[in-house]
Amino acid sequence: MPVRITVYGQTDVGLVRSNNEDALVIADLTHDRVVEEKRLARFEIGGAGVLLAVSDGMGGHEAGEVASAIVVDSLRRAMTSRAPSATRDEVLVEQATKQANREVWQAAQQPGRQQMGATLTGVLVRGTMAHIAEVGDSRAYLLRNGAIQQVTRDQSFVQQLVEKGHIPEAEAEHSPFSNVILQAMGLTPDVRVALGRLELRRRDCLLLCSDGLSKKVDPEQMKAIIFGSPHLDAACVSLIEAAKRGGGDDNITVIAAGISGDDLPQPAPGETIGDTLQILQEFDAPLPSA
Repeated sequence: MPVRITVYGQTDVGLVRSNNEDALVIADLTHDRVVEEKRLARFEIGGAGVLLAVSDGMGGHEAGEVASAIVVDSLRRAMTSRAPSATRDEVLVEQATKQANREVWQAAQQPGRQQMGATLTGVLVRGTMAHIAEVGDSRAYLLRNGAIQQVTRDQSFVQQLVEKGHIPEAEAEHSPFSNVILQAMGLTPDVRVALGRLELRRRDCLLLCSDGLSKKVDPEQMKAIIFGSPHLDAACVSLIEAAKRGGGDDNITVIAAGISGDDLPQPAPGETIGDTLQILQEFDAPLPSA
């Protein structure tokens, strides 16, 4: 049986914000078809693959909404317009991300939109592989065989503080610098895209989210909610409700995608998620002054 996907996405304004600056896209690139938000979809993954992406906007007076919308729309257009196998998938994902960045940068030159920007975590699922692109601190996780692992790395001040041993990981979410990200789409004419490649296994589940979820619901809670839900749409609704119970002070966006099909191998005995994840390009930057 060919590789198939069951996918659902939803974005929510939360309990505090007056507008929603998050955006998402789920696109069947083979048939140039976008899956509507709040619609559970099941279909075969065609030759061009499936795009999943979450973007969290920033900027005053609704500019964040504009930035995130440009990001997901530009990414989808760039990846739909290329012919399958015309270029390597990781190159395609990087080029499309850079094009989306340029479009936000150009739009930010308009009056009232200066310094607008957005995060991006995008995943191209094609064949038995998932190609991951990240700018900022929206996240992607993989659930497999009862385990969950983050497969992106936050491009944030606190993440670098943790990695350099300046603060323990347990303090990161409560740091006064927890909202400081080190790069975003549209703030400069170019970005360094973090890239990863994931070998998929049968019954994998990809979870993409904005920090409105990840700062309120820890990975073990996410795992329990997803594995404890009858369907992915119910799981996403429950994740959003859990973030609201945690305060809901930011917009919350979630995409959950289950991957199935006989063309996918079963996880090998003793194989970890990390064994099937290859980091192709990392983002690193000097720590800004505190």
